[in-house]
Amino acid sequence: VQLQASGGGLVQAGGSLRPSCEASGRTFSSYSMGWFRQAPGKEREFVAAISRSGGMTSSADSVKGRFTISRDNAKNTVYLQMNSLKPEDQAVYYCAASLSVLSRSTREYNYWGQGTQVTVSS
Repeated sequence: VQLQASGGGLVQAGGSLRPSCEASGRTFSSYSMGWFRQAPGKEREFVAAISRSGGMTSSADSVKGRFTISRDNAKNTVYLQMNSLKPEDQAVYYCAASLSVLSRSTREYNYWGQGTQVTVSS
């Protein structure tokens, strides 16, 4: 599976962005998908995950109520709707594919996209 993330950008605090991640191949629906982020000097951290069918999701406490993960298996794409963005959300956002269900660990993800930069100005 090859993953291509896009849709990051520069936004003011309180604004919204919706990065997306398109997967190649016919096996997209076989994978749970996750979003992670990494700020300079920090470890990569879990943001949100979604099950293969999209029926179950999980998100980090820091983004709960503000970020929503979704997927469209017909389009081989996973999305991260980010609302009420804060300066501390600024990071490179990565999508990833996993055979585990709703894992929050980077070690459980087999394939990674290249990342998309999200910059939040205060």
